Amino acid sequence: MPSFDVVSEVNLDEMRHATENSTRELSTRFDFRGVEASFEWKSPTVTVKTQSEYQVNQMVDILRGQLVKRKIDPQAMEISKPELSGKTCLKKVTIKEGIEKDVAKKLVKLIKDKKMKVQVAIQGEELRVTGKKRDDLQAVMQVIREADLGQPFQFKNFKD
Repeated sequence: MPSFDVVSEVNLDEMRHATENSTRELSTRFDFRGVEASFEWKSPTVTVKTQSEYQVNQMVDILRGQLVKRKIDPQAMEISKPELSGKTCLKKVTIKEGIEKDVAKKLVKLIKDKKMKVQVAIQGEELRVTGKKRDDLQAVMQVIREADLGQPFQFKNFKD
């Protein structure tokens, strides 16, 4: 029986490269001259630090742009609230990996509501979708792509 797995993964090497490119872009920006600002990569978190909350938000936008250039979906970012301490303001950008239980349950419910002839099983941090026809599985993929559940999904191990 044909099947495939639904996962949510991010290439952490590409994430590190995006962080390094953001640091390079920061050094060329006129509005950040003479300002203490930095990106720190500690897998799977990027710490964005500078002097004001407005600049932190600009830096998060720079990072988001670099992620798009590296073909990483920005929905994988989970941005914390700004932390103010003395002269610095920082935000932590965490990369979401794996499908959490509640999101997995929503996906299963979404597929079952469409009354498709497939079986969906939660296996840890991924879903296994099995059906009799490839067309049914491709329809499920389309439903998942259209669902807006706050994180990107990939499909792997498509077996006939």
